[in-house]
Amino acid sequence: MIETLPIHDVLDPLIDSLRASGRAVLQAPPGAGKTTVVPLAILQAKVSDGLIVMLEPRRLAARAAAERMAQTLGEQIGDTVGYRIRGEAKVSNKTRIVVVTEGILTRMIQSDPELSRVGTVIFDEFHERSLNADLGLALCLEITDALREDLKLLVMSATLDAEPVARLLGDAPVIASDGRSFPVQTQWLERPSRKETRFENAVADLVHRAVHETEGGILVFLPGEGEIRRVEALLKGRLPNEVALRPLFGAMDFAAQRAAITPAQSGRKVVLATSIAETSLTIQDIRVVVDGGKSRRARFDPASGMSRLVTESVTRAEATQRAGRAGRVVEGTCYRLWSKGEEGALQAFPPAEIETADLAGLALELAAWGAGPEELAFLTPPNPGSYAEAQDLLRHLNALDVDGRITEHGKVLSALPLHPRLGHMLVVAGPEAAPLAALLADRDPLGRGAPVDLALRLLAVRDFRGFSDRHSYLANRGGVERIKQEAKRLVKQSKSAVKQELSDAEMAALAYPDRIGLRRKGDAPRYVMSGGKGAIIPDGDPLCGARLIVVTELDGNVREARIRQAIQISESEVRSLFGEQIVWNEVCEWSKRDRQVIARKQEALGAVVLADQHWRDVPSDVMAQSMLAGVKELGLSWSAAAERFAKRVELVREGGEDLPEMTEAALLETLEDWLLPYLEGVKTAQDWKRFDMLEALRGRLSWEQMQRLDQAAPAHFTTPLGRKIPIEYGGVDPEISLRLQEMFGQTTHPVVGKTPLRVTLLSPAGRPVQTTMDIPGFWASSYADVRKDMRGRYPKHPWPEDPTHADPTLRAKRRR
Repeated sequence: MIETLPIHDVLDPLIDSLRASGRAVLQAPPGAGKTTVVPLAILQAKVSDGLIVMLEPRRLAARAAAERMAQTLGEQIGDTVGYRIRGEAKVSNKTRIVVVTEGILTRMIQSDPELSRVGTVIFDEFHERSLNADLGLALCLEITDALREDLKLLVMSATLDAEPVARLLGDAPVIASDGRSFPVQTQWLERPSRKETRFENAVADLVHRAVHETEGGILVFLPGEGEIRRVEALLKGRLPNEVALRPLFGAMDFAAQRAAITPAQSGRKVVLATSIAETSLTIQDIRVVVDGGKSRRARFDPASGMSRLVTESVTRAEATQRAGRAGRVVEGTCYRLWSKGEEGALQAFPPAEIETADLAGLALELAAWGAGPEELAFLTPPNPGSYAEAQDLLRHLNALDVDGRITEHGKVLSALPLHPRLGHMLVVAGPEAAPLAALLADRDPLGRGAPVDLALRLLAVRDFRGFSDRHSYLANRGGVERIKQEAKRLVKQSKSAVKQELSDAEMAALAYPDRIGLRRKGDAPRYVMSGGKGAIIPDGDPLCGARLIVVTELDGNVREARIRQAIQISESEVRSLFGEQIVWNEVCEWSKRDRQVIARKQEALGAVVLADQHWRDVPSDVMAQSMLAGVKELGLSWSAAAERFAKRVELVREGGEDLPEMTEAALLETLEDWLLPYLEGVKTAQDWKRFDMLEALRGRLSWEQMQRLDQAAPAHFTTPLGRKIPIEYGGVDPEISLRLQEMFGQTTHPVVGKTPLRVTLLSPAGRPVQTTMDIPGFWASSYADVRKDMRGRYPKHPWPEDPTHADPTLRAKRRR
């Protein structure tokens, strides 16, 4: 350790804290030297016996950190310092420090729950909050609490708020180190980019500007490999000859990655990198940063049951990290592809991966450990809904039993370096499934614009040269080779599996039993998947006409996902694989489209209906139960009599009587209690429109309640002719309407209880002539004027001078 770095100033208190409490949190900004100095210092101080295991979020950073420490010791990689990453290991019996990617630690813990050969575990770059880091820390905390009090834990972070992590570690001491950085001048766009400007073109223009305005190496941040390749193509021929373009992303081979991170021998270099270059990895001779402002993250979409990569704006914390890369050695410059005004709209920090990612792997690991998420110390607990969906998928894959415990099959899956879907396929189908598993675990080698058919991808992997000769869209040669190498490794891990003769489609269906799609009726190529979700194939795709498909990739759109990859499967293949899960269902339900109850017998795999026929002799109670959904959609069918009855009940309830509530909201909420017994024979919207609810509403009241109701709010008023007139209770006062002649002889005003009725007196033509709440007063006062007016209009009708002594009538006078 010849070079003095800022981290050296805090090594003594850090070592003392680990010795005293066994746990510590180190907060050190980029450039402090924590990644390559701290593990060597812990080894030299003999803080613990056993291996020092340091976790790195990315394979490239793990390799680079191990090589740098080995170089510091003057040794070969694999001597004192080694590394383990997926598919590669450089360790020996002499190795004391092992740098691993995060999934490797989980495998170590599951195979040796005490971590018997490990003395210290270091979580580097914990601020990135990867799912595996959160899980690894939770498991290590349980190990130290229950099995290994001597196990040392150190969490190192560049930007994360250290206090919550310290509390999680039992109020562990927090040690802070200064960084080593130089001022960085930030250059924003004068105005926001125009929407019609393509992202890659805008980045290429900004890089071209940076090359001509600055000196030294340039680091360009882009969201993914596709954008890197397109920007690289746009820059070729535009930059001076001494400028070398160097792509840098995780899927590259290590030799190409090394070319990007080592200093240029002559001239200057432009490194086109993903977020892999944000932290832990030091790229030498960089003086300038060009930040495209985009980042790609994995997000789990419960609506589609899958994780998908989404491109989002960077957060302020990420932008700060990226800008800092320009000030590692001397003063630098950062060009940002957004205006200063747009910066205020950026989120502060990126979300923890456990909040957004697919939790199937986490659920399987916890089941293998024998604990639920609530039993472990997670800095951010997993979302209960997303976790339940993950468990449901694992039950479909036979990895968990009905009680959520891991099965023997699940234990096999947990040992494989694959998503449980792909692990299940590999274990059941055997080595023949290795190429497909490797293909589905990687990025699409054909890229965007290629047809949906998964068979084309398999052809590219199995016969790249022949595929390239026959198809105008070329597969990514580097991606294809990477998939082939991974397939060879998976073959070795699956040799113990029983070999089965399965088609590519059958193997895909093993991995995606919830995404077997059946084409819906109609012109558009829409599919319903066995898991219940809908999806659509782009118009004109050769796979549009397939009746049954297995969907292996969706875009995750919530409303209607677009299918990016799928393969055709026959019904016989579906029945062969899932015969025990295909069942006959009797379906009786309300159809919004047909506006009636539909009763069918269906042979189905989940939501995929393979056979469908009419269900005759449906029990009346089943039909009525289904009609309730129609009633909820259509609303209540009020006849005049039913409406009057409900208003009477509500009036009496307001007076303090104990009667059931009959507002529309209350009736809709209790449909099953009062309406269900009366729905026999009602199964369409037209049936419901003709239905009179009065009898059902009356059935809600007992005999005693009906008596009280009739006494407090009678349904009718009996006229002097003996005719019953319905009393309306909807207004301020109860009211009736009848012809004036029918009230002849009425010398008292009609009342309900003590409340006078509002009486509207009608002309022979049925038009209102007077509204009164005092019939005797009307006869004595206003009647004379009404009589004078009405006699001329309706001379055939009686208009006596003294209506109190006249006989009531509804008829006109007969002509002699």
